[in-house]
Amino acid sequence: MGRAKRSRPKKLGRKLAFIRTKLGLTQPDLIKELNVKGEKIYPSAISLYESGEREPSLLVLLAYSNLAGVTINALVDDKVKLN
Repeated sequence: MGRAKRSRPKKLGRKLAFIRTKLGLTQPDLIKELNVKGEKIYPSAISLYESGEREPSLLVLLAYSNLAGVTINALVDDKVKLN
């Protein structure tokens, strides 16, 4: 039996890139600011998140939301626009 595909947020990558650029951070700077314990994040992972080729873990999403001062819902809901 195959696994059914789950729906994915289409705008998540753009939102994550928006947060990083809005804060004026490079990818290495962002990694330091996210400060996710127990997860090693590399600039290549940030690039994959921002291009939509990979989704961050829940802990990384939580760190993004805390850093940006938005809810996780605002990040993953394609109907919500970040300002």
